[in-house]
Amino acid sequence: MKYFLIAGEASGDLHASHLIESLKSLDEQAEFRFLGGDLMAAQAGVQPIIHYKEMAYMGFADVVKHLGKILGFLGTARRAIDEWQPAALILVDYPSFNLKVAKYAHNLGIPVHYFISPKVWVWKEWRVKDIRRYVDHMYCILPFEPEWYQERGYKATYVGNPTVQEVAQASKNFPDFAHFNEQNGLQDRPIIALVPGSRVREIRDNLPLMLEAAARHPQYQAVIAGAPSIDGALYREVIGSRVVPVLRDVTYPLVHHARVALVTSGTATLETALLGTPQVACYRFNGSKWSYNFYRRLLTGKYVTLPNLITDEAIIPELLMHLCTVESIDNHLTALLDDTPERAAMLDGYRRLAGRLGNDVCTATAARLITLAK
Repeated sequence: MKYFLIAGEASGDLHASHLIESLKSLDEQAEFRFLGGDLMAAQAGVQPIIHYKEMAYMGFADVVKHLGKILGFLGTARRAIDEWQPAALILVDYPSFNLKVAKYAHNLGIPVHYFISPKVWVWKEWRVKDIRRYVDHMYCILPFEPEWYQERGYKATYVGNPTVQEVAQASKNFPDFAHFNEQNGLQDRPIIALVPGSRVREIRDNLPLMLEAAARHPQYQAVIAGAPSIDGALYREVIGSRVVPVLRDVTYPLVHHARVALVTSGTATLETALLGTPQVACYRFNGSKWSYNFYRRLLTGKYVTLPNLITDEAIIPELLMHLCTVESIDNHLTALLDDTPERAAMLDGYRRLAGRLGNDVCTATAARLITLAK
């Protein structure tokens, strides 16, 4: 079969690469075309039609500013589908773009599979109408999502969570703490991991606050998890005169060995939880109280971060917009560095989280359903 995939960011590239691997194991004749990244290219054996680095826009203003480019990307995706005529379209999250392509493929009679549901249960619930119309099969990676969809007249399937298998696989090869420090030129001191996201805006908004909060604990070394898509010049600009290492391609072992992680809200909060490291979730954005109140009215749930959403309890602190300050970050950070009740409660919550997610091999299950779908 011929599969056309679209992933618009680094995490989607990772998850889609594992899905491609699983599809190849079930379908020896599988061919792939895609919008995505280097990990997908390594599995598919072809280069992306558009690299996700060119597509990583976030926020209303950013999208409006680059609307011409985005429309051009949509045109490119549609032409590629017309020319290649895939047997199936597989979309990975990235809803603003992907649902437009879903409509186009559906109208051509191409089956549309959605791997990793958009977070419509957080906000923009109106997108469910388009999902019902244009998406033939939805594969969810959060255990509460199928019931949520069912209540809105749509059948979705929980296939397990890809982060569970990715973390479990990576954890088998972690060096011990001393070797990790030696391999990466770090000092022999405990670590505060800074995980400021994979987009330029996220890093500019969050990393300065993380750096300042971590600097209040000189007995620890702050270490930044560098995103593969971000030029080193941005980190140097934000770090300034501080001496803070930026490590790339070792985020999992870095977080695993950290005493605490400061994490920009997103998939990284779930990865950090599964790695067993206490964390503070930060999402400064523009820091406006007005924006916070505006978005809070749009949100339909109590929580934003994945560990809290999955367990429906406040396992990790969520510091959003104007609530994300150096003082608030440091208050929570300080409470987690020692063997405190707060630290013990968070680690206990992580155990409940793992139980909810289960151990299904997510991409293998999704690939089997895609190949069996009529």
